[in-house]
Amino acid sequence: MRIFFTGGSGKAGKHVAPYLAEQGHQVTNADLVPLDHPGVADLRVDLTDAGETYSALAGVATFDELDLPAKPTYDAVVHFAAVPAILLRPDAATYAANVLSTYNVLEAATRLGVRKIVFASSETTYGVCFAQGERRPLYVPVDEDHPTVPEDSYAMSKVANEVTARSFQARTGADVYGLRINNVIEPHEYAESFPAFLADPSLRRRNLFAYIDVRDLGQMVQRCLEVDGLGYEVFNVANADMSVAATTRDIQDRFYDGIDVRRDMGRNETFYAIDKARELVGFAPQHSWRDALADPR
Repeated sequence: MRIFFTGGSGKAGKHVAPYLAEQGHQVTNADLVPLDHPGVADLRVDLTDAGETYSALAGVATFDELDLPAKPTYDAVVHFAAVPAILLRPDAATYAANVLSTYNVLEAATRLGVRKIVFASSETTYGVCFAQGERRPLYVPVDEDHPTVPEDSYAMSKVANEVTARSFQARTGADVYGLRINNVIEPHEYAESFPAFLADPSLRRRNLFAYIDVRDLGQMVQRCLEVDGLGYEVFNVANADMSVAATTRDIQDRFYDGIDVRRDMGRNETFYAIDKARELVGFAPQHSWRDALADPR
């Protein structure tokens, strides 16, 4: 597929864009800074500018494409570009950049006839991660039906983007899949960050004790590109286990006492339910912190 990938120079994108290229896709990275990866074309685009966004999606990606008999079109858009958290820019700027860029990408892509759009939403939409003070989910495991009523600017922007994406899907009939991505972990972060998490699980309560290995995130995007016909869907994206050494029962007793437990859970199963991604697109995470570190229990 010829893929327009936004935000390919970010923490997740710099792994996922090359991963897609390795799967045989032609990938253009649309970002404010280049990725400089030999298998990915770079295009500097301000996605908050509607004209730039449309022009980038309508144009050629490489000099080699000038030799084709006709200008090629994109088969898919993967939209990861965003101000990726609170406290990086003022709240109003974070919200504005994320909402406007997503609107521009969705409008340009659908007007140009792109029929597959995968966009990054967030675990923060459930209102726990960036809440003021202590906040717990209404029930566990947290699935895609859990209310999304956050109070921070970043998560608000992601909820707004989901509403926008659903409306563009209704308008066009294209496949538009949103990924509620949990805390993205690069392989080197297991040795750097996880010893503290294994020693003190409370450090992970805002992330619902979950995480997503960036390599498995690449797999999820690939599966979404391969599975057609779902219309509009959102998916939780996380690894199958928790990011802590405590058992599921330990976490329930210590942190979720009194919280409704909707079903039986495995001994180390994530509280960030990935059943829907498994069932609808065949997501099968392969990585775990246990591959890099010994379980201290």
